[in-house]
Amino acid sequence: MTATTITSRGSGSSASVFPDGFVWGAATAAYQIEGAAAEDGRGPSIWDTFSKVPGNVADGHTGDVACDHYHRYAEDVRLMAGLGLAAYRFSVAWPRILPTGAGRVNAAGLDFYDRLVDELLGHGITPYPTLYHWDLPQALEDAGGWAARDTAHRFADFAAVVHDRLGDRVGTWTTLNEPWVAAFLGYCSGVHAPGRRDPAAAFRAAHHLLLGHGLAAWALRAAGAAEVALTLNLAPVIQSGDGHEEAARVDALMNRQFLDPALRGRYPEEVLEIAARHGGLGHIRDGDLAVIHQPIDLLGINYYNPSFVSAAPGEPANPAFPGTEGIRFDPPTGPTTAMDWPIEPSGLETLLVRLSRDYPEVGLLVTENGAAFDDHLVDDADRDADGDFDGDVVKGTVHDDDRIGYLDGHLRAAHAAISAGADLRGYLVWSLLDNFEWAYGYHKRFGIVYIDFETQRRVPKDSALWYRDVIERNGLRSA
Repeated sequence: MTATTITSRGSGSSASVFPDGFVWGAATAAYQIEGAAAEDGRGPSIWDTFSKVPGNVADGHTGDVACDHYHRYAEDVRLMAGLGLAAYRFSVAWPRILPTGAGRVNAAGLDFYDRLVDELLGHGITPYPTLYHWDLPQALEDAGGWAARDTAHRFADFAAVVHDRLGDRVGTWTTLNEPWVAAFLGYCSGVHAPGRRDPAAAFRAAHHLLLGHGLAAWALRAAGAAEVALTLNLAPVIQSGDGHEEAARVDALMNRQFLDPALRGRYPEEVLEIAARHGGLGHIRDGDLAVIHQPIDLLGINYYNPSFVSAAPGEPANPAFPGTEGIRFDPPTGPTTAMDWPIEPSGLETLLVRLSRDYPEVGLLVTENGAAFDDHLVDDADRDADGDFDGDVVKGTVHDDDRIGYLDGHLRAAHAAISAGADLRGYLVWSLLDNFEWAYGYHKRFGIVYIDFETQRRVPKDSALWYRDVIERNGLRSA
């Protein structure tokens, strides 16, 4: 892919035009937006259970209602169409399809995604389903969860069921979203569902998630899927001071623990050594890595910020990174988002260029990039959102210049990466809607569309209208 930079005559500034066919879209996840947690036969997930334990989620918030997307999906698709989105990445709720994780298929759950896919296609939007975005059926967790090998096989069965219903209209399938988070925040630090604090279980879960990816990829290919993808949360690891051993160790745990098995068919030696000290390697069986190393067409990249580390003798391991004794994870020193995450657009360029250099056989897609800020609805006047939202009159506005600046900076970094040779094929903003932000509940707003959670009113923020203009011109204005 070749990006184009057009220099404005006499100004020295430049406009960044993305390659023809570059995919523009937005992303969400089922538990964060759907609601309808106990409707139409849906079974409980680990997040239903986890969020109802006092202290696990801010202010006791749950995803029981969320954005009520289950009932309001048609309205949300109209919003997407008004923004000019070409692609919509959503996740399929496993407990909505298989309420106990296996066995009886819930037809009503499949019917919902049937309707959603048809609505998207009817508005010219390509569906990009993700099969696992952290909502494991509780019944499977009760049987051991991702720490149990059988869950990987049940996941492949689930993938086959969903493809059987939607495969005639869906071309690109993503197996997993961010297996590092599911394994190490869910089974090691315990700040995500299922809330376990067992490093050995976390390494087993990571392996079984990858095994599930490989088995599901094989099942999807066998059923005729055109493209298969895997989405990882990836970040450059930057070490302050002399040396690089600490950064290399964190990079192995955060990035290469998943990249190398999926794309190279092997684990980094650093990861095997650390895992061996935390429960052994008996969960890795002969032939597993061959299964995990299925060819994929796209690598989805969720990028938010780099990690900064330094040597700190005597420092205990980070709760989410077993094996990081003697390493300090340094706090940000510059601008941050409402999540206290550093704003470092250059990290995206660095990451994309590295991935295309080290793993040139796979195309790249930014599947999540965005920021939470303290957004406020100014509810003082009606405004017609330029006539592009089916004539809907939207009351109020949200001026989110910080988010516009964040997205502009990261898109310029993405453009620079393409110019440097990265095979980046699209960008999906996180997120379409303000939503249930996991352990933060409804306190952190990532959406380009504001949700009034009391009334479920949708209000496109200034960033949504800015993004619509970026999509329309397939690029960014002069800096």
